[in-house]
Amino acid sequence: MSAPSLSPEASSARLAAWSEAELGVEGKVRDVVRAPAGVLSTRGEDVDPTDPEVVQLAADLVATMRVSPGCVGLAANQVGVGVRVFCVDVSEHPKTRTQHGTFVLCNAEVVASSRNEKAREGCMSVPDFTGDVKRASRLTVRGELPGTGEVVVFDTDAFEARALQHEIDHTDGFLFLDRAAGAHAIYPRQTYL
Repeated sequence: MSAPSLSPEASSARLAAWSEAELGVEGKVRDVVRAPAGVLSTRGEDVDPTDPEVVQLAADLVATMRVSPGCVGLAANQVGVGVRVFCVDVSEHPKTRTQHGTFVLCNAEVVASSRNEKAREGCMSVPDFTGDVKRASRLTVRGELPGTGEVVVFDTDAFEARALQHEIDHTDGFLFLDRAAGAHAIYPRQTYL
């Protein structure tokens, strides 16, 4: 049985105050798997957010995201673990409006969305391509915090909304390539020297 949900205002404040230090374990950097690895196209299992293995995984995801240049989110299946856990931190991205800092969510789902917009996306598990993907620019998301199991329900927009949808898709077994408008909307990744 999950904990009661915090209000949207309390959820936003809780996420903004969250830190991986709360997990009480040191994260280890893991290898990122690449498409077409089967774990990337399989829906992850729901987890008990208080399970010590899930808490360690949460710490590992944050550690791996932090050492990966340009990475703003990482899902468990991207490190080969088929469960519904991911981390996000868009605070340094120039397209960010609303942001909640670094956080990890378990068993997350979109509960409301609006205002679809198309934008370019990339992914560490698909390093050679980017694609134009239409996603909601306003979201309400529900998820559970690792360690405590607290249920948060919060609103976000713009780039954080896109990053959350991208990571939730990973936990559901989808890549951004599955959401692109077709082959004409997928491009070789540009490399800048």
